[in-house]
Amino acid sequence: MRNFLRGAQDGLKRLVITAEQLGWSASRTAGGHVKFSKPGRLPIFTSFSASDCHSALNALARLRRADVQAAQSSCQEII
Repeated sequence: MRNFLRGAQDGLKRLVITAEQLGWSASRTAGGHVKFSKPGRLPIFTSFSASDCHSALNALARLRRADVQAAQSSCQEII
């Protein structure tokens, strides 16, 4: 497990593992947030210590939406 995830909630740890399987890289910002980045996509930020149990699910949805939008825009460029 990455060192910056020490002390993180289980939902965030699972989110980082899933995001890395989808090709995203995760890092911690100087302000304490988690930054997900992937070439050709805008970065996505989420809280390291979220108070809402749905925050990891919402962040995963944003990651998936970014991939879908990128796929749609690349298809439109071909047409």
